[in-house]
This record gives sequence, structure tokens and C-alpha cells, in this order.
Amino acid sequence: MTVVTRRSLCADTLISAIYHCFRKIPDPRKLSGAVSISFVDILMSGLAVFGLKFPSLLKYDQNRRTLDRNLLSLYHIAQPPSDSYMRERLDELDSRFIRPVFKKMFAKLQRGKCLEAFAFLNGYYLLSLDGTGEFSSGTVCCPQCCKKEHKDGSVTYYHQMLGACIVHPDRSNVIPLCPEPIQNTDGAAKNDCERNASKRFIEHFKREHPHLKVIILGDGIASNAPYIRLLQKQNMKFLLGAKPGDHEALFAALDASEETHYHEILDERGFLHQFRFLNDVPLNKSNPDVRVNVLEYMQTDPKGKETVFSWVTNIHITQTNVFALMKGGRARWKIENETFNTLKNLGYNFEHNYGHGQQFLSTILCHLMLLAFFVDQIQGMACNLFQAVKKQAGSFQGLWEELRTLFKFMEWLSWEQLYLFIIARVNTS
Repeated sequence: MTVVTRRSLCADTLISAIYHCFRKIPDPRKLSGAVSISFVDILMSGLAVFGLKFPSLLKYDQNRRTLDRNLLSLYHIAQPPSDSYMRERLDELDSRFIRPVFKKMFAKLQRGKCLEAFAFLNGYYLLSLDGTGEFSSGTVCCPQCCKKEHKDGSVTYYHQMLGACIVHPDRSNVIPLCPEPIQNTDGAAKNDCERNASKRFIEHFKREHPHLKVIILGDGIASNAPYIRLLQKQNMKFLLGAKPGDHEALFAALDASEETHYHEILDERGFLHQFRFLNDVPLNKSNPDVRVNVLEYMQTDPKGKETVFSWVTNIHITQTNVFALMKGGRARWKIENETFNTLKNLGYNFEHNYGHGQQFLSTILCHLMLLAFFVDQIQGMACNLFQAVKKQAGSFQGLWEELRTLFKFMEWLSWEQLYLFIIARVNTS
């Protein structure tokens, strides 16, 4: 079997690029004298934990001495740390130092022409934002923890993150961007929240990708006046879920206006798509200056089951673009299905507590997990070798198990050699 490898977007090149980015990150600890384990080894070891999908840091620690040579050749780790030492050293690293690594990965993807496949409408890309839980405990906490006080007097401490991915309705892969932590970084009594995290994320995004045209996707919580004003101030397009119960005046206008447009399509599979939309209408009575375009969509399947969705947008709606806008709005769920669910259920063990620490550990480990996920997503788009071994494994869980086994019991000079071995072994068996 002959498999063509895209050198610029294969595992060896991507992991090497991350290594060179990590080398620029200063050790946050002021250690006296020389240290036997460099900080770049600490960071790369964290990446290896999630790249190899170890279910815990303890499991990594139990195997690290048998992995030494492969950790060096495949992850550039000269001396792997123990799990406890890794936690201790990573705990003091602010997650902002990881941001440039995501930007570097995105640039490689862009130069490799993979981003072009995600273009959605008039040169714009769909950028889906959503929050998810990262850590929760009734006892373990740190100064950055948000907290929820319950009626019975108990307290839940938690960290969350705002995830961000470029998505496309017709693609199963996603392009993750650097997440925004939702945590009380200043130890404030008032909890940080998804809205504040969104503001910070957009500021970072506009600075790091000033020329990338995106349509922000969000759920019903996002379709509020302050958030829409923020997006308008940044000259950003948006397509946000809007529930009729939360926007009574908006949908009353949709019902009553003589300018409401109606459109329907019956596709070849027997699905009936019915649209009604109205342009340039106030979001609500309290914010008449916030003008939006509203779209309501009902899908009826061949068995008669009806499903209704609705959105607000600042993209002018026409019969020409209404079907595409519907598909774009529904693609918001890809951050749930193809990102969060993948991280939780397909080997990344997102809901496992790898370590909380006293400062930044939980957030840093989350960032390293997402970097490993980013590498896998790029390979899924651009590396035929990775695609071939994934197809032969049959599932991601099967692939991760096989890679860990081969990583542990055989020595490899490169990821390419490892992937080619898997392909050749299956083809000759």
C-alpha cells in the first residue's frame, strides 16, 4: 500500500513545531542552581500524556521508564519527569504562555491550505463558541476557583473554559483555537462567567487573527444586547440562537410584519424546509437601537416529525442565502459533538481530574489536552498515514490502544515509521 505523506502537516512536523514553541516559554519557578529536568521536557511530557491518551498521570508515571527512548525520538523529551514533579512544575505556569502555540498550529494549517476547505459564505468562516466544565469538586479548591453556594450550606468549586472551534456543516473535523479560562484569576468574590470570557476571547482573537473573517456562532444565551453590541463594535458577523420565549417582542414582530418573508424547499430525500425571516428589527423593547435580522426554520422529515430552530444575525437574509444560514446556525452543535463529546468519550478523558494544583495546573493540563486534540484534528484532515491507521483501527479508542502498545514495547525513530508499520502489518496479516 502506497501512502502519500504531507510532511508539513504530519505528526513529526507538528510535534516538532510545538516543541520549538515550548522552548521559548520561561520556567515560572526561580530555581536555585541547575535543574536535571528542563521545563520544555515538563511541557512536552504533558503533551505526550494526552497525545498517547493515558487515562491518568499515574498511568503515565508507571510506564514512563519503558517509554524513555520513544519519548525522546517522538516527543523530544530528554528526561521525562514523574507525575508529581510534572504537576508541581506546571502549576505555576500561566496559561497565556500557551496561546502562541495554538496560533502556530493554526498558521501551519493555513499555510497547508487546509483552512480553505472550511470557507463557508462569502469568504467567512464559522467560529463556534461554547462553555464547558473543566473541573468540579466539593472540597478541592484554589484561589482561581469559581464557587457555587447551595441552600444546604455546601459549596461546589469549579473551573470552566470557553471553547472555540472553526466548524463547517459538511466536515467532521474542527479547528480548535486557544480556549479562554473561566476562573477567578484575581481571587474576586464575584464569579467569572461565560460572557466575560467571550469578551476576552474576542479581544485575543482580533489581535491574533486580524484578517480572518468569521461568523460567530452561539446558543440562546448569547443573543443578548451587550454581547451583540460587543460583536458589532468589533465589526464581526454573528449567527446566534434565539428562543421565542426569550424574545417575545422579536417574534411578535416576525408574526405581525408585512415585510416577513416566507420560503420553503422540498429536498430529494423528502425533507420539507420552511423558512420565515425578517430583516432590520429591534432585538427587544429595552434595546431598540440593537437591530438584527431574525430567521425561523422548521424541518419536517418524511415521517412528519417537525423540528424548529431560530436565530438572529447581522447578515442580511435573502431567499438565496437562507438555506446556507440555516446550515451554518445548526453547525454550532459541532463544538458540542465533534469537540467536547470527543474529548469526553473518545479517549482524551476530559472529565478526569488529572490534577488541580494551587494555581494554574488544571487549566494548563486542559490546554495541553486541546493541543493534542489539535494535532489529531490536523492529521485527520491532512495526513493520509494517520487516516489510514485510523481506518484500520476502526475506532479512535482502538487506535489509541494500539499506539500505546506499540509505543511501549518497540522503539521508533518517527511517527511516520510507526504508522507505516501498522499499515504494513495489517496488509501482510
